[in-house]
Amino acid sequence: MKKIFLSVSISLVLLSAFCQKPSLTKAYNYYYDQNFAKAKTAIDLCTNDEKLAEKANTWLYKANIYYYLANEEYGARQKDETYKITAPNTPEEAYDAFVKAKSINKNIMATGMLSPDEGLPKMYTLLLIQGVDMLMAQNFESGKRILEKAIKSYEIQKPEYPLNGEIYYYYAYALEMLNRPQDAIAAYEKAINDNSKDANVFLRLIENYKKNNLKEKVFETIENGKQTIPDNIDIKVAEIDYYYWIKDNSKGRALLQNLPASSLNTPTSIVNVANIYIADSNYTEAETLLKRAYHSYEPNFAVIYNLGVCCYYISQNKFATANQYDVQGKKELAASVKQESDNYLDKAETYFEKALEMEPSEESVLNILKNIYARKQSPKYDDIIKRIGK
Repeated sequence: MKKIFLSVSISLVLLSAFCQKPSLTKAYNYYYDQNFAKAKTAIDLCTNDEKLAEKANTWLYKANIYYYLANEEYGARQKDETYKITAPNTPEEAYDAFVKAKSINKNIMATGMLSPDEGLPKMYTLLLIQGVDMLMAQNFESGKRILEKAIKSYEIQKPEYPLNGEIYYYYAYALEMLNRPQDAIAAYEKAINDNSKDANVFLRLIENYKKNNLKEKVFETIENGKQTIPDNIDIKVAEIDYYYWIKDNSKGRALLQNLPASSLNTPTSIVNVANIYIADSNYTEAETLLKRAYHSYEPNFAVIYNLGVCCYYISQNKFATANQYDVQGKKELAASVKQESDNYLDKAETYFEKALEMEPSEESVLNILKNIYARKQSPKYDDIIKRIGK
């Protein structure tokens, strides 16, 4: 009896599968009722059918169904970050379907649906979101491909919603990650020409120009950034860094001294300014800044690591000074400065050990800790040597 029941069940499943015949009418009716999930299931059967796949209507239906399903799902995620999108590829597939429909029949239209000429210029916002999702997943090749389509959509006509360079910024970032610096530079330049007011666009372009030793381009971009976003602290810091880069340290120091401490209100801006002080061997000033970030913000590897660097070099400098006093016969003063050196070395050890907890395989941290343990004749030395050797 059980065997008969099982046989009947299998038959019913097979019968149900055969009943799901491809039907453009069914797909359109689901679309008309705004049941886009069921419309997708119906149109997928049609695009997989050999005969229906040759019809422009099939691909126009798919384009519209996927476009509105993507709007529905991405809109839901915008309202609720925990919402899980069931069909994440719908923006790109909608774009491709519009293109295919037009390639079959350039005049294709359907009642209540967007034609390719109407739909393609609307695709860029959804494609941008999908492309950024790919970048966040470290899938840079897919992100680049999708963002290229987003840019094509964006440039078809004057965009309904200008993105002010955002679309080119993410595309440039994808190109950077794929080791295509010259193409990335061109994309960052397009972002600025598209009225970007994002400091990151200017900063990434500056860094890429610096890598190519294009001093005039760096200066022009900084001046452009100062005019576009005049109160942005990161652009001001980039200007200071520029003068140190071209070895005009006196101009860099002058700008650095006039930089309001109150404007350094993010870990990134503090670390960037501290790095300039470190490059100028002013470790005490850098330490003061970094300690403020350390006590004011969430644990940050760059802050902790650079605090370790500052304390390590302050310790070394004090150790050298103590030796000079010792040679001069100033024993008490030498002992006092030597104790300060030891205290800073202890601080450096603490910071680097915290940094190592955050980045267990960071070679620079391992090597500095090796030097610290050796100088202190610490029993931790043997362990760090084994760890480095792995």
